[in-house]
Amino acid sequence: MIGYITVGTNDLNRSIAFYDALMGAVGIRQLWAHGNMAAWGETRNDVAFCVATPFDGEEATVGNGSMIALKMKDRDAVDKIHAKALELGGDDEGAAGPRGDHGFYGGYFRDLDGNKLNAYVAGS
Repeated sequence: MIGYITVGTNDLNRSIAFYDALMGAVGIRQLWAHGNMAAWGETRNDVAFCVATPFDGEEATVGNGSMIALKMKDRDAVDKIHAKALELGGDDEGAAGPRGDHGFYGGYFRDLDGNKLNAYVAGS
């Protein structure tokens, strides 16, 4: 049902560099970049993660209560992407580790624009 998700940025070039390195740490590549937007994913036919400067020309702001969850293949990938986010200047919002008692493993962070993300694997 979801084709792609988008978070806002106020500095597209900085954001592209951040996400190229972040996604590359777990083998996800940039699919395309043009105009005010860029996308990462497995293929153009799968769900994509995008960053964009706002179309209306106003400042990009963070949604209170909004979070994007990035499904990883295993716990090692969660650890890698969480560590990479912090290495690239992102903020820690919860160290990678188990949550609850249902096998959920996640690491929470914010990108350079303050967008909150979670890298996770369920049931492992």
